[in-house]
Amino acid sequence: MKIRILFFSVLQDLVGAPEIEEVLPGDRRWLVSDLLAVLYERYEGLRVWDGKILVALDMEYVERGEELSDGQELAIMPPVQGG
Repeated sequence: MKIRILFFSVLQDLVGAPEIEEVLPGDRRWLVSDLLAVLYERYEGLRVWDGKILVALDMEYVERGEELSDGQELAIMPPVQGG
């Protein structure tokens, strides 16, 4: 299963790219929280943001228990700030 992952703002700096593609084994059910755990292992600095980030799946905000499907796009964003 392929998931396109977009990072916004300061999170791009932590990952080193505005987007990546993750290939997940298709032999199990994957949730947003599972994918986040994989990313936290790879990008330790991203883990610091765990309780604060917002996630959107195919341009709609979702909870971490949302199930992933092949070809989806997951956006990971820092908290929205006003100005």
